[in-house]
Amino acid sequence: MSEVAQEFVDLASRLADASRPILRSYYRRKLDVDIKSDASPVTQADREAEAAIRKLINAAFPEHGIFGEEFGKERETAEYVWVLDPLDGTRAFVTGRPTFGTLIALTRNGAPLLGVIDMPVLGDRWVGAVGRPTTLNGERIRARACGGLGEAYLSASSPMMFDATDKRQRFDAVQAKALSTTFGGDCYQYGMVATGFLDIVIECSLVEYDYLALTPILEGAGGKITDWRGNGLKMGAGDRVVAVGDARVLDQALAILAG
Repeated sequence: MSEVAQEFVDLASRLADASRPILRSYYRRKLDVDIKSDASPVTQADREAEAAIRKLINAAFPEHGIFGEEFGKERETAEYVWVLDPLDGTRAFVTGRPTFGTLIALTRNGAPLLGVIDMPVLGDRWVGAVGRPTTLNGERIRARACGGLGEAYLSASSPMMFDATDKRQRFDAVQAKALSTTFGGDCYQYGMVATGFLDIVIECSLVEYDYLALTPILEGAGGKITDWRGNGLKMGAGDRVVAVGDARVLDQALAILAG
């Protein structure tokens, strides 16, 4: 696949630039929190950030599709579709913790080409694109070498996401082999894999806007991200994700997760 056009990379940065001050302006303020049908929280900050991003996309590329967490799909059958999570980690946001971010992906025919993780309070921004090295705040980064699960630092946003017996048993089996496990961080965890501080993230109960931005970021840093059967992530890939910095860790994890 050829390198992603610079105009798309530039727009992705402008989208993150638009979202960041909106989320910062609402951070640690008393907000009304609504609970959506999937039991996840949403605030005015989520909605306002996504509306700002959509406005910029529609102005720059009115023929592109958009799939966002808060306002759904438009032109979803377009060749290029932007996939948005304006506030990944709303629970962290509403409880005053800074580990929430904005996820922005560009897909072509369902496959991710470009991804951004932007952390408004922490000031970190990962940008990954097909054919380009991943950067953190403009500097090239690499995932670290890890020989296997016995040397691996494992993470997941919450143990409660493994809400079915088979999911929990498989996660626990990987956790039993890992060197250490931590919980929390949402999209920030994946940035830490790409930057070489975590070795593996395992999650489930996700939606495309939770993970499509992550593929270009991890792959451009030398890492890997797949579903629990080792398939690459694209539109409709399901809800189970495993990300690693070293393929040797992925092979061992998939031997357990794939069942």
